[in-house]
Amino acid sequence: MRGSVEHSWGWGHCAPSPLLLLTLLLFAAPFGLLGEKTRQVSLEVIPNWLGPVQNLLHIRAVGTNSTLHYMWSSLGPLAVVLVATNTPHSTLSVNWSRLLSPEPDGGLIVLPKDSIQFSSALVFTRLLEFDSTNVSDTAAKPPGTPYPPYSLADFSWNNITDSLDPATLSATFQGHPMNDPTRTFANGSLAFRVQAFSRSSRPAQPPRLLHTADTCQLEVALVGASPRGNRSLFGLEVATLGQGPDCPSMQEQHSIDDEYAPAVFQSPIVRAFFGSQNNFCAFNLTFGASTGPGYWDQHYLSWSMLLGVGFPPVDGLSPLVLGIMAVALGAPGLMLLVGGLVLLLYHKKYSEYQSIN
Repeated sequence: MRGSVEHSWGWGHCAPSPLLLLTLLLFAAPFGLLGEKTRQVSLEVIPNWLGPVQNLLHIRAVGTNSTLHYMWSSLGPLAVVLVATNTPHSTLSVNWSRLLSPEPDGGLIVLPKDSIQFSSALVFTRLLEFDSTNVSDTAAKPPGTPYPPYSLADFSWNNITDSLDPATLSATFQGHPMNDPTRTFANGSLAFRVQAFSRSSRPAQPPRLLHTADTCQLEVALVGASPRGNRSLFGLEVATLGQGPDCPSMQEQHSIDDEYAPAVFQSPIVRAFFGSQNNFCAFNLTFGASTGPGYWDQHYLSWSMLLGVGFPPVDGLSPLVLGIMAVALGAPGLMLLVGGLVLLLYHKKYSEYQSIN
C-alpha cells in the first residue's frame, strides 16, 4: 500500500518490505495547533454505568493553547476519532444510552463545540488474507487471490482496562473472531497497541518512528493465527472520512535516512460524533511481499503507524549517518588538502635559488 489522504496523518512500518517512509492521511492543521513541544497526556477508559464493560479509551493531550482528543473504541470495528481544539480546557462528554442505541448520533461530544478546529476518524474494518502462491511480486498486480475477510466488527476484544499502562501512556486492544469454525485463531490474536507521547523522541524498540507530542502511535500485531494458505499475505481494510464528493488522493514520501526509514502500508463511535451523513473512503494496507519471507514463516506480523495533526515530523540525519558522511566526505577532502600542501612545499623548495656571480 502506498499513499496519503488529506485528514489526520500518519506513517507506517511493516516488516519485511522495502525501506520506504509512507505518509498516510496528511492534514495541515490551523497554525495555532502546530508546534506544541510538550503536552500533558492522560489516558482514561470511560466507564459504562448502564451495563457491561465497553471499550472506550480517551487520550487527552493538553498543550499551551490546544488539546488533542483521541477516542479509541472496539464498539463495532476498531475505530479512532481524532479531535483538535484551540483551548487547553476542552473536555469529552459521553452519553452511553445514546451511544449504545441504534441511533448513536450525539453520543460523543467535545465541549465547547466552538473550540473544535479539526476532526476526523479512522475505522479498521476488516482483516484481509490473500493467497500469493502464484503471484509475482510486482506493484501493478493484486497481492493474490483473496480469502473471505475477517470482519473486525465480529471480533471479541479484551477488557482494555487490564492493559492500561499510565507509565508508558499505552493500552492494547486484543481480539479474535467470535465465530471461528475452522479454529484459525485458536492460538492466535490480532492486537492494536495504542501509545501517546508527551514530547518529541524515538522509542527504544524498532521501527523507532520519530514522534512528537502531537502524535499517537498504533502498533498492529497478528500473532499465532493459522494462515489459510501456504503463502498467505495479510492486510487491513481502513476507512476514513472524506470531506468532499471524492476520496482523498494517495501519495508516498521517501526518507533520506535509511536507518530510521520505515516501510510499507460504519463504526458506532464515528457516527456518534459525526452523525449519519458522512462520505467514507476505504483503502487497503497490505503487509509484506509474495516473495517472502512472510507471515507463513513465523506466524507473526507487526506494523506501526503514527496519527496526529499538522505536518509529519521531519526525519533528520541520525548520528550514525552523519558519522558515515563525515568519514566518506572528510577523508578525500583531507587527502586533497595534504596533497596540495605537499605540492606547494615541493614547488617552493625547488623554486627558491640564489644566482652565482
